[in-house]
Amino acid sequence: MEYTAINKLLEQIRNCCLLQNVSGIKRLSVIFRMMDTDYNKRISFQEFCKGLNIFGIALVQHDAQILFDAFDKNKDNQIDCMELVSKLRPPMTKGRIEVINQAFDLLDANKDGILNIDDLKVVYSTNAKRHPKFVSGEWTEEQVLRNFLDSIDTPGNPDGKVTREEFMNYYAGVSSTVDDDSYFDLMMRACYGMPNKGSCK
Repeated sequence: MEYTAINKLLEQIRNCCLLQNVSGIKRLSVIFRMMDTDYNKRISFQEFCKGLNIFGIALVQHDAQILFDAFDKNKDNQIDCMELVSKLRPPMTKGRIEVINQAFDLLDANKDGILNIDDLKVVYSTNAKRHPKFVSGEWTEEQVLRNFLDSIDTPGNPDGKVTREEFMNYYAGVSSTVDDDSYFDLMMRACYGMPNKGSCK
């Protein structure tokens, strides 16, 4: 019974995130990180409730406590906020997760686990030069690349750096809008210039 209640609460929060846009889950993760003032990746019940309120999710205290307790594994009145966020991602097949990770690995030129302008200059420069605003002279290559990063970065507060987790959270939102696994795979491969499955390239 409690397991069902927890899943329903997770689904309620997930739906609130997805109603905002494909970056909703990522935005909630950023709010939880802001609550984590000692940077130990754990938050208290009060911080958890405050984060939900800032995001605009209204849970009654009883429901918030049920959800919090489910993630408070060692009963120290703190939860791993990133573990909670990972549970909010819409369920994705193994194939979808793999192609998202492949895209991240392709873009992460220096393999430090963070995407930034320097990475994109190495692997995404050709695409940037095809952007209409670059072709028209309105934007520089760097502005095109920064615009791309900002679209995946924290909504309203982009810092020019995208972690694998942020990348996964963003594409989990995109994935929720695409029903067909094969189409999602093709879309990701076309977007990032990856060879199609079965290609010898």
